Amino acid sequence: MERPFIPHLWFDSQAGEAAALYCSIFPDSKIEHIGAVRGTPSGDCETVSFQLAGQAFMAISAGPQFRFTPAVSFIVNYDPGRDPGARDALDTAWKKLADGGEVLMPLDAYPFSPRYGWVQDRFGLSWQLILSDPAGEPRPFIVPSLLFTDEVCGKAGEAAEFYRTVFEGSRVGQSVRYPAGMEPDREGTVMFTDFRLGSTWFAAMDSARAHGFAFNEAISFIVECEGQAEIDRYWERLSFDPAAEQCGWCKDRYGVSWQIAPAELQRMMRSEDHARVDRVTQAFLTMKKLDLAALRRAFDGA
Repeated sequence: MERPFIPHLWFDSQAGEAAALYCSIFPDSKIEHIGAVRGTPSGDCETVSFQLAGQAFMAISAGPQFRFTPAVSFIVNYDPGRDPGARDALDTAWKKLADGGEVLMPLDAYPFSPRYGWVQDRFGLSWQLILSDPAGEPRPFIVPSLLFTDEVCGKAGEAAEFYRTVFEGSRVGQSVRYPAGMEPDREGTVMFTDFRLGSTWFAAMDSARAHGFAFNEAISFIVECEGQAEIDRYWERLSFDPAAEQCGWCKDRYGVSWQIAPAELQRMMRSEDHARVDRVTQAFLTMKKLDLAALRRAFDGA
């Protein structure tokens, strides 16, 4: 499978507002579709599909059950080799994202970059803005990043290897390990690594510091499948916690959330026939792993 993964963002009530802000900040970005999912345990929920610099995202306003943490952030690569105005663009984006938010690492020069900062925006979503090395191997403009803390600290490398066995078209990227003398981080654990799953690049890091947060359902990754056999295969490999299985959502052994869904579900949910959308919604609300044939029957009213 070399289709891209789609980050899915769970907001309390601000999905549309947040998507509009992000599209105003990043180049080549647009809102593609605004819809609704009715009759859920959270009531009627607004859904937004949008692109940021060509990377597809989905968002939902579904109540306060889950809140973003820096366990999942998005690295934004400003490459001066491809854009002479990269530094100015980075600084402009930083000001907009930091407005009303919280700075986690100040925008400054660091050993790994002449310009870098980590910020939670006013909605709580985390961004790492970096002036990348133009001599390095190019990476996408936006790269999801996983921070392994607390109970899963020290497992970033293991997780990266596991994910590469699950998804076709995967490969290793960079890998930097902690040296001795950087306590509390343990020598040999992952300071930074990146890897490609299908056509999507991810980054991962270990951190032994007392962060007090972990992965949760506020950010999940949609895996669009071509048929039931593909749904079954990814579900079997990724689902680790039976209590987390619901509506095509599952959690892997590290606590990262995934949505294993048929690619055609998005077409169904974008139908202008509200009765069809409502039937599909009520069908998947009763499911754990998604049953494509049952969703088709619901869509057709069969």
